[in-house]
Amino acid sequence: MALHDEHWNKELREQFSLLSACTSDDEKYEHGEAVAPCAKNSCGNKGLLHLSDEVLVLIFQRLDPFSLLRVGSTCWTLFRICSCNSLWTRHFQASFGVPFTAATCSTTAKDGFRLLFMWRTLYRNLHCNRSLQEKLFANVPLPPHKYWAQWLVMEDVVPLPSVILSCSQIEELWGIHEEALERQNQEKADEGDVIRFEWRHLYNLALKHHGGIAMVVQHVLNQHSMNDHTELYAMYRQYMQCRFQWLFTYWLFQQPTPFDRQLRCIYLQWRRHSKRKVASWGGTLCDIRYLASLHRVTSDYWRGKLAKGDEAVGIQTVENYFSMCKSLVAWILGRDWGRLKRRKVYEDTLEGVYMLLKKDMQTTLIDRGTFWQVAKVQMARVCALEEAAANYVNWKIIETLPYYRLYLVSGNVVYLEHVRGFLRRKRAIHNWIYLEENTLIRQVLPDELYAILEYDAKISQDSLHGDSPAAQLGRTLWLYLHSGQQAYMEAVKRLVLQYAQASLGYYSALAPLVSTEPIS
Repeated sequence: MALHDEHWNKELREQFSLLSACTSDDEKYEHGEAVAPCAKNSCGNKGLLHLSDEVLVLIFQRLDPFSLLRVGSTCWTLFRICSCNSLWTRHFQASFGVPFTAATCSTTAKDGFRLLFMWRTLYRNLHCNRSLQEKLFANVPLPPHKYWAQWLVMEDVVPLPSVILSCSQIEELWGIHEEALERQNQEKADEGDVIRFEWRHLYNLALKHHGGIAMVVQHVLNQHSMNDHTELYAMYRQYMQCRFQWLFTYWLFQQPTPFDRQLRCIYLQWRRHSKRKVASWGGTLCDIRYLASLHRVTSDYWRGKLAKGDEAVGIQTVENYFSMCKSLVAWILGRDWGRLKRRKVYEDTLEGVYMLLKKDMQTTLIDRGTFWQVAKVQMARVCALEEAAANYVNWKIIETLPYYRLYLVSGNVVYLEHVRGFLRRKRAIHNWIYLEENTLIRQVLPDELYAILEYDAKISQDSLHGDSPAAQLGRTLWLYLHSGQQAYMEAVKRLVLQYAQASLGYYSALAPLVSTEPIS
């Protein structure tokens, strides 16, 4: 029975701690632990609380569970009304696909919804939840595991080994009487009536005995009505805090052996990484956070920024992303390129894909086809930038330009022309300073200023501030390289000549101070 209404489901999960701090709504209301008292004078004669309870219930019927919890957390009066069974029985039916019968269930609809919601959330992620696995993998799920085993009878498919139990234990756990137990497909053990059961068989027995899944759910909730759910709340909170890390770790390291090797190769292909940190890949000491930081998409997933925080949809986006990476690597390796060019094409293509799809990935699932279509477009743009650069040195120079990123995202040839113009002006500065007539300038110009004029020099924006000669020359050179106006080029020449003359004057002033007398 899958949960419905996924558009509010994830928000509800994030806020569910509003209901997980007490054992019952009545206790919460009586002791005033959950909400603050109403400020009678703040509402006025025509405020919301002036309406009757019946009218408020009709209004709140239009709210989803998330909104209903938020309204109920505002004051005692609204908490009481928002805990009404008639409101939560509707959500119970819509979310779990079974009706809630208050007459035969010893818990309230709101409590039942809360407990079943938390169990289903934990159970759906059993494969990556080691703590819950340890509680369910016991051969005999009796105390201290009886509490958790009772929930399992509601699940159609249980990914656990077959269980060895006696008929009395089955009756204690799931209420299936001994006479209702069928003897077929059972392997008798040496100890009396101890029998090996498959989980699917137990599920069918429970359905037959209780008369349907709705009655099984009611039976389980009745069993848990007097239990202490502190451990469930604690495990749910732990899962909500760690679910992205757990699911990412499971996906990264629990692949079949051939696919695991392939995934590791693709994951680290042409990525700058610490060999020391990745040497423990898959081990208990592995730095998972570091591995997640190697790719923009996995880093966003780690922080819950994919698919509106839906970890299941988000991990599908991650899977589709690396499926695209696999095709991309195969395509690049098929080209007659050197290692440096292959790595640059790969890195820049992935960067372009991320920039183009970042907003979409934050809200929805991006399938592999979409990833690959965008990747092909980005590869064409990266190759166009490579052709404009002409060589690897130029390519490294232009990668920090804003025009470079703008062209990757938009494909507008105007930005490509800006990149080409930047390189032409870089070459013009280089050719001018290396003219034979400027030999003296090159010899007397301070090293920090001469380095700015070098062809492969990168001018960072942080170095443009201040009144130092390097900052002044850098600002003027920056304006020329990005605007192409000849006036800035002339200003660069004047500054260089000015600083060269000042440096030459400094050396000339030092000359008389140098002793030329012979040493006796």
